[in-house]
Amino acid sequence: MTTKRSGAKTAAGLAATAVMLFPVYWMINVSFTSDQRMRKSPPDWFPVDGTLDGYRAVLDQQLPYLGASLIVGLGTVALTLAVAAPAGFALAKLRPRGGGVLSFLLLVAQMIPGIIMAMGYYAFLLNIGMLNTLPGVIIADTTIAVPFAVLIFTAFMAGIPDEIMQAAVTDGAGTLRTFWSVIMPVSRNATVTVSLFAFLWAWSDFVFASTLDSGGTLRPITLGIYHYIGNNNQEWNAIMATAVVASIPATVLLVLAQRYVAAGVSAGAVKD
Repeated sequence: MTTKRSGAKTAAGLAATAVMLFPVYWMINVSFTSDQRMRKSPPDWFPVDGTLDGYRAVLDQQLPYLGASLIVGLGTVALTLAVAAPAGFALAKLRPRGGGVLSFLLLVAQMIPGIIMAMGYYAFLLNIGMLNTLPGVIIADTTIAVPFAVLIFTAFMAGIPDEIMQAAVTDGAGTLRTFWSVIMPVSRNATVTVSLFAFLWAWSDFVFASTLDSGGTLRPITLGIYHYIGNNNQEWNAIMATAVVASIPATVLLVLAQRYVAAGVSAGAVKD
């Protein structure tokens, strides 16, 4: 009876997974399908007489967009870590007055719709001359990642024994040295988690990119796909090939960092 029940749960899980992954399969299938085969009805379930024309179009037209997204993603990660890691350390270990209020405000900040923030950033970046630039998009994307990042670092660092800090102080280390040489190496899981989510948010961002960098010479891949659809709305294999290529970095990062992410997200959830 237990075996049958376990088999039924496995089958249900596989079915649910297949349903959720079907759009990914269809994206890959269409990326190899020629325009002529796309027009037939019903459509092919497999790329019959497959073509690489879509991927050739990616190499010819979309590489600058991919490079721009990589710059934005890495810049967002660096800026997020520079802001969130010290803030999380201060809230978790230095316990400043008003820390509880600040943590609550960070939660509230995550509830603000991105389009509202984009309008505010548009006026701000216009005034300082950073509109339609990648640094402007990096700053905007960082504001989305920082509240979540601070909460992750705070929860993780709160679980680090105070004795470790006390030992560092006894050895003559100051607060900054303790943070950099003792706390940060121990917080690897939280660092990887924050870096991954910050990169994915920046990589997949469309609202800030379309609002703050729609006229720049270097634009993220989300705008590349959007403009490509607008200009070539019949070449679906090229559109889907671009989406496949744009999904590769995120997929690779998720596979490589999954065990660190699991540990980092669950940090602070269980207390002794």
